[in-house]
Amino acid sequence: METPVVWFVGAGPGDPELITLKGNQLLVGADVLIYAGSLVNPALVERSGAKVKLDSWGMSVEEMVPVMVDAAREGKQVVRLHSGDPALYGSIVEQIAELERQGVEVRIVPGVSSLFAASAALKTQYTLKGVSESLIITRPAGETLDEDDIARLSEAGTSMVIFLGTDKLSAIVDKLRCPRDTPAAVIYHASWPDQKIVRGCVGDIAQKAKDAGIHKTALIIIGGIVDPMTRYHRSVLYS
Repeated sequence: METPVVWFVGAGPGDPELITLKGNQLLVGADVLIYAGSLVNPALVERSGAKVKLDSWGMSVEEMVPVMVDAAREGKQVVRLHSGDPALYGSIVEQIAELERQGVEVRIVPGVSSLFAASAALKTQYTLKGVSESLIITRPAGETLDEDDIARLSEAGTSMVIFLGTDKLSAIVDKLRCPRDTPAAVIYHASWPDQKIVRGCVGDIAQKAKDAGIHKTALIIIGGIVDPMTRYHRSVLYS
């Protein structure tokens, strides 16, 4: 008897064409689909041929796992659809641990993270000669995180992408230890039709985002790469 399998698939940042070919094939052919609520474009959910489609918003691991286990044991194609790439703030390890404990194999198909959709929207790159050679990905403290490292990390003087912090933007910028004139941007719904970009600096980005009506589902980007044109050095790669 074959080992039952559950597929974890990255849905991409929002644009339904930014799912991988392999992920799309699994999505279309799924019998059971459990998807990450409003974070996944409804067009992808509609594209799936699954007869069982469950929104995981509000569901616990203990509620999701039995559905996946039972279907996988019946030989059905089970897809757990996460937004962006499952490796970033996807809470997948706790699901995988329980599935494997029950003898179900997990296979993961990576996706395009919203952080890459955001850099595409800004027409920039996170690592840029003369501006930044590193990228910090982090999030603020909240209901599921007691303390964060934003203040310390901001001293590195490199590119930062902050997830899950739009509703805490004022508190976040107050923690930052980089100069107040450091370029900053907030990108709402990167790659979605209603994408919105707000540019500014650490000193004014919170107010600008508030004025633009952005209070959720956005990425915060800090660093010279937000405004790179007068700062970068030409790469030797194409010289």
